[in-house]
Amino acid sequence: MISVDAYREIVTDLLGHAPVTTVPLAEAAGLVLARDVFAGVALPPFDNSAMDGYAVRAADLAGAPVTLPVADDIPAGRVDIKPLAPGTVHRIMTGAPMPPGADAVVMVEHTDGGTADVRIDRAATANDHVRRTGEDVEKGSLALHAGTVLGHAQLGLAAAIGLAELPVYQPLSVLVVSTGTELVTAPDPLRHGQIYESNSVMLAAALRELGCRVEVVRSVVDDVEEFRGIVEPKLAGADLLVTSGGVSAGAYEVVKDALTARGVEFRKIAMQPGGPQGNGRWNGVPVVTLPGNPVSVLVSFEAFLRPALRTAMGHSGPGRRHVRARLTEDLSSPPGRRQYRRGFYLQAEGEVTGVVGPRGGPGSHLLAAFTQANCLIVLPEDVSEAAEGDEVDVLLL
Repeated sequence: MISVDAYREIVTDLLGHAPVTTVPLAEAAGLVLARDVFAGVALPPFDNSAMDGYAVRAADLAGAPVTLPVADDIPAGRVDIKPLAPGTVHRIMTGAPMPPGADAVVMVEHTDGGTADVRIDRAATANDHVRRTGEDVEKGSLALHAGTVLGHAQLGLAAAIGLAELPVYQPLSVLVVSTGTELVTAPDPLRHGQIYESNSVMLAAALRELGCRVEVVRSVVDDVEEFRGIVEPKLAGADLLVTSGGVSAGAYEVVKDALTARGVEFRKIAMQPGGPQGNGRWNGVPVVTLPGNPVSVLVSFEAFLRPALRTAMGHSGPGRRHVRARLTEDLSSPPGRRQYRRGFYLQAEGEVTGVVGPRGGPGSHLLAAFTQANCLIVLPEDVSEAAEGDEVDVLLL
């Protein structure tokens, strides 16, 4: 057996890094910026008014209240801006360019709202309600760092500095294949000895949450030639193949039988659940093979695939937070294996350390307990007994 950490490194190295591509802003949400982006324009690109009101020379209002003639009207979007003559004002709207000669804006609320002449009730100070050029972003400055996850604010900034597209790490195209003659796809009726297939549904959802493009092949029967015949033609369009089932030590292990000696190595990982795993390349395409029990699939995804995929697509870390918490009951774990137990973590207000209790037993078939969990309790390889009140590592989901 090899350790969880060693196997995670193997899977991460296998996936490598996704290529860089350029996509329109509308398609970039959730992706990772591949290169630094510099501002081609300043923000704001010109001095403009922060309020609806009147552009003034502050010195002209020293004796406020004063009444001054309104020499011009400046709506937002006007480009032919006339200079402001001393002793006059220009009515101005929010976002409109400041006229040369003006150094402040008086809010309309501090005036009588006049359009020919206006009475201004308060004095002004230079720069009142004026947005200066480059106040937000200077032209030529670094606007977005490489490695930034592109959310709504980042995409808004990119649009504001005049960009229509961005260089990003390309989302991986993942082919998900579930195997097992016993698997039935809903809503087909079950016969005795059959179960409904769920692994591909879970994996596809988890992969799409990471921004991957996913194609699913469900319920391939335990026949080597049929497996190869269905899956191999689809490899050309995939950056990664992920299978579930067919990797243990018994008979009818279709994935193991089909891919052994074809570039995929199968091994045991020192963990529970999820011990039997496989990885390699088939026709040059990275392959990660997972066990068939649903909890093993989900734990394996969190332990290996999720961190490797995030690294491949440019993220700076695994994206899951580890905390310490006190156990609410005793737990046991097989010696020499890292155990992942579904748990529920709670941190009371004012408490530094939270508490965590298991949800369901350690069995890899107990999927319903996973729906009640918000974390994985991680018991390391050298711990076989953990008592109520002991502090343990918790992976928040």
